[in-house]
Amino acid sequence: MITDVRVPSEHRQPYGTAYEQMLEKVRYEGAYPTLERADEAVRLVLSGLGRRLTGDERVDLAACLPQEAARVLTAQIPDTRPLTGWAFVKDLAARSGASLATTRWDTGSVFAAVAAHAGPDLITRILHRLPTGYALLFGRAELKRAA
Repeated sequence: MITDVRVPSEHRQPYGTAYEQMLEKVRYEGAYPTLERADEAVRLVLSGLGRRLTGDERVDLAACLPQEAARVLTAQIPDTRPLTGWAFVKDLAARSGASLATTRWDTGSVFAAVAAHAGPDLITRILHRLPTGYALLFGRAELKRAA
């Protein structure tokens, strides 16, 4: 299922305070010129993460995020097809029509804000649920598990 996460500005509701603060963090981390551009990145990346994340981690993450961000995350039906971190970025780029470099930048900027809301313990749990490559997107070292 492909979802168009871009909403025309005339149909957008005003941001809640917590979501606006999240957007400010994404705008700062990503050096975006406007909150609207940060909002586009948040909607793209969180909808992608919503297609990847299941179980208690999905519920716990949604509970940590501002209401608007939680809605974007949970509106997606999880896909059973696992994607590595790099495949996740390529999937988002294909859906948005943006370059791989821009999409990778958007992902890192949004995941920095997500990590600030979720905290290190929940992010560690999320990373254990996802295939390889996501730790780097969250700004963490990718550690391999012992065989």
